[in-house]
Amino acid sequence: MEAQARGLLETEPLQGRDEDAIASADSPSMLSEEEKEELKAELVQLEDEITTLRQVLSAKERHLVEIKQKLGMNLMNELKQNFSKGWHDVQTTTAYKKTHETLSHAGQKATAAFSNVGTAISKKFGDMRNSPTFKSFEERVETTVTSLKTKVGGANHGGGSFEEVLSSTAHASAQSSAGGPRLAEGEELQC
Repeated sequence: MEAQARGLLETEPLQGRDEDAIASADSPSMLSEEEKEELKAELVQLEDEITTLRQVLSAKERHLVEIKQKLGMNLMNELKQNFSKGWHDVQTTTAYKKTHETLSHAGQKATAAFSNVGTAISKKFGDMRNSPTFKSFEERVETTVTSLKTKVGGANHGGGSFEEVLSSTAHASAQSSAGGPRLAEGEELQC
């Protein structure tokens, strides 16, 4: 059977006798009954051989799966191996290497640019804080806060936390908006 299979797989050019057989096969009406019977027998034999080969191939494939299972190789492992090999192949290509180098260089330049922008912004804030306009604004805010502390706290020049000043300002503002006279804590309105 193996010899027959090799005969089927040979790729030698057709010989003169084979060409005659093909030419005669093209016209079935010209075949004798004996030739038709021979061809039918050969057809049945070829179909049997093909069926046998399919069965052998199927058995070999099952055996292959059993061996892979015993070795712990499954579909997921094979996919991982194929992916790893494919990724390795991609990384070794010239196009990938050039692209990687270009992107790496661009990343370094972008990092340097962002660093320079951050430094420039910090310098501008420092310059702005030292500018006469900012200092004048800062002095006005300090004067306003001191004035509020004095008005709200009255004789208490000890100051207080910013939260205390805000609280007392809100309290004073609420009393003045109520329309009544301003009372110090502990004083009662007498009629």
